[in-house]
Amino acid sequence: MFRYVFFDLDGTLLNTIEDLADAGNYALAKLGFKPYPVERYKYFVGNGIPKLIERILPEKSTAELREKAHELFSEYYGKHSEDKTRPYPGICELIAKLKENSITTAVITNKDHVFSAELIKRYFGDMINAVYGSVPGIPHKPDPQIVNKALSELGADREDVLYVGDSGVDMQTANNAGLVSCGVLWGFRKKEELTENGAHFICSEPDEIADIVFGSMV
Repeated sequence: MFRYVFFDLDGTLLNTIEDLADAGNYALAKLGFKPYPVERYKYFVGNGIPKLIERILPEKSTAELREKAHELFSEYYGKHSEDKTRPYPGICELIAKLKENSITTAVITNKDHVFSAELIKRYFGDMINAVYGSVPGIPHKPDPQIVNKALSELGADREDVLYVGDSGVDMQTANNAGLVSCGVLWGFRKKEELTENGAHFICSEPDEIADIVFGSMV
């Protein structure tokens, strides 16, 4: 049994892809570039907004252009981050079940902390114990520093933590932090990416995560 569950956010708890794509395409349009289909954004996201901006802009873009695009993206996303975003089916029930059984939950994400905290409060209230989003001075996942910070502040032993995410970056993060990893198939990436990056478990439905946490699949 696990006593803690650390979740990724985008593609794991919340389907945020349309709002992220809209913000990216807004920035591109303002700068005179063509938009991308929503599906392309599933492979642009995952490493934080600066990397997302780098991926949607033309190669060899200047620092000034990247900075302007980041500003436009953040301006739009700050106003529209909840337009189309929703929890994945079964996620709210999973979070409630974990809380009812005194399982401590945290979100570990490369999304800017301000956006992350707002979204978690909006969709989950106080059901999730802590949120660790991107802040200056702490490297993005898969660097384990943000996970180590969460472990320290929550008083969690590594063997008691299940790390849940939808991408290879998440599986690498768990491995780098010495945690058991669970890849989910309802998010932005494919099963092959999860297994190639060392996922210990693969789940196709949120209730399967509860089975892992409470020991029936271990």
